[in-house]
Amino acid sequence: MSDDLILRVVTKILIPFIVLFALYVQFHGEYGPGGGFQAGVVAAAAFVLYGLVNGLDALRRVAPESVVETMVGAGVLLYIAVGLAGIVLGGHYLDYSVLGGAPVDGQHRGIFWVELGVGITVSGVMLKVFYLFAGRRA
Repeated sequence: MSDDLILRVVTKILIPFIVLFALYVQFHGEYGPGGGFQAGVVAAAAFVLYGLVNGLDALRRVAPESVVETMVGAGVLLYIAVGLAGIVLGGHYLDYSVLGGAPVDGQHRGIFWVELGVGITVSGVMLKVFYLFAGRRA
């Protein structure tokens, strides 16, 4: 597909908007539909589109597999860290109310960081699955 000029141009125009929408879904997930899982899938879809149009080697230059694998672990570690922060601050595991001055502030902070961890992990897993399937030889 990399020989099709129209497809490449349209993709270059669309990818920033797809990533922007993923960020919107990530940061407004607690107020409406969305959150970390949906944002991670949408962000990964932008990279998959780039890989489909420009080729797997071009995608590996933009998002190396080592970075993708690190994303999977980093998101899980962020999730665990938020849970342990609740314990360290005198609450229970994933007790967000102790993360801020007022319980409501802590809830907002905790949800934000947990959803960010989920988004990072889901995006990494989706890209890793794409790498595994796209890199197979028939």
